[in-house]
Amino acid sequence: MTVPVPALSPSSGRRRAAARAAAVLVCVLGALAQTGCTATDDRAHGTASERRGESPAVARPAAGMAFDYQIGGGYAPPAGVEAVSRDREDEPADGLYNVCYVNAFQTQPGELKRWEKTDPDLLLRDGDGEPVIDQGWDEVLLDTSTAAKRTRLAEIVGAWIDGCAESGFQAVEPDNLDSYERSQGKLTRTHNAAFATMLAERAHASGLAIGQKNTTDLLPRHSAIGFDFAVTEECAQFDECDAYAEAYDGRVFAVEYEGEGDVGFDESCSTWQDRVSLVLRDLDVLPATEKGYVHRSC
Repeated sequence: MTVPVPALSPSSGRRRAAARAAAVLVCVLGALAQTGCTATDDRAHGTASERRGESPAVARPAAGMAFDYQIGGGYAPPAGVEAVSRDREDEPADGLYNVCYVNAFQTQPGELKRWEKTDPDLLLRDGDGEPVIDQGWDEVLLDTSTAAKRTRLAEIVGAWIDGCAESGFQAVEPDNLDSYERSQGKLTRTHNAAFATMLAERAHASGLAIGQKNTTDLLPRHSAIGFDFAVTEECAQFDECDAYAEAYDGRVFAVEYEGEGDVGFDESCSTWQDRVSLVLRDLDVLPATEKGYVHRSC
C-alpha cells in the first residue's frame, strides 16, 4: 500500500511508543476498566497490519519537497529543507522526510574484505577470475546474474534496508542500479531490474518507500519494479529531468554537482525547478563543517 504524504509522518518507533503510552494511560484512568483493558507492547505482538500479514503503509515523498543530499555525512539541514538523504549508518534528521542511502549493487570500498571473506562468489568476476571494479569509485560490482545469487544478495542488502526502517528512515535509495553498464558485459539491465524488484518488495514490507537511483534505461520498468520516486544525479546536465518528472509525477530529488558539465545551476533552476527538487552539492558531498562544502538550492 502506498500513501502519498506532503510531510514526515512519525517514525515507527515514536508512533509505537505513543500507542503504548496511550494504552497505559487509558487503563490507569479506568476508562475501559470494565472491558479488562491491558496495555500491550506491539514490539512483541506486532501492529494490526503485521498480525494480518499485511505490509505497513508506505509514505512517498511529496513532489516539490526541498531536498539536501548528505550521504557524505549528516549535518544540520539548511533552512527550508524538508527532505534529506543520508547513509544507512547515519542517523535520520529529526522532523524531516529521510531517505536512507544503501550501496546495493556494488561494494563500499571499506567493506570489500568482508565480502571476500564471507561471500566471495557474490562478487562479479571477469574471465580471469578477478573482481570487476568500478574504477571511478574503486568499488567491486556485485553479481546479480542468477536468481540464486540475487536471493542471497537480497538477504544481505535486505537486512540493511530493515535497519534503515528501524533507525527511523521513511525511504531507501539503492545506489548503482546501472552497474550493468560497467560489468564488461557480464550483467544486463534485466538482471539488475530483477534484483531491484526484490529490494522494492523488501522495502515495502518494512514500511519504506524506495527510490530509483539514476538509470533512465529502466524508467519504462519503474512501476513493475516497484519504485516510488527517483533520486537523480545530474539530470539537468544530461537533459533527463523531464523523463524522471513525468515518470514520477514530480517526486524527484535531483542532485547537481559543482563544476560538472556545461549547464550552470542557475540555468538548471530556471529550467527544471517547477518539475524536480534541485540541489547543488560538492562532488564529495561533504558535511557543512568541512572545507570544500557546497550547497545551493533553487
